[in-house]
Amino acid sequence: MLADVGRRSQRIVGVIDGLEAQFSLLPLEGEPSCRESLYPFDREAKVGRGEVIRYRPLGCPIVHFARVLSSSHGILNVHIIGPQRIIVGGGEEPRDIGMCMVAAFEGVLGRGRMPRVGQTVRFLPQHCMMGKVHSGVVVGIEGSRLRIEGIDLKVW
Repeated sequence: MLADVGRRSQRIVGVIDGLEAQFSLLPLEGEPSCRESLYPFDREAKVGRGEVIRYRPLGCPIVHFARVLSSSHGILNVHIIGPQRIIVGGGEEPRDIGMCMVAAFEGVLGRGRMPRVGQTVRFLPQHCMMGKVHSGVVVGIEGSRLRIEGIDLKVW
């Protein structure tokens, strides 16, 4: 999903919008995708660890499928697993929890320059099916591990 322009420049360009990202965000070692923190708008949706869910992020036209890692104070932490793991694998029937706000991403720096804590950034999550540049604020850095909150798909 990433388009490189020039060998040395290491430009990271979104496929759907042609916008340039400052860096790509990769999954933590041994994990299938970046971690996402979700806020379900359906406050009655009680979801347990290990459960497979289906939801649509606010502002995104694509339905997502994920496995729940944990739940705390109404926020779900998930790994995106994609429909192919459910359909092709003959896996579990996902539970539809409706629309969710993606509150945060957590992963490791891929290509690009390490940002600073507090910096508003444009980044491209490796697992984004649209190849869409996202924006947010870096709230934590540990080595090459980043936590970005205030996620938005509107990037100028």
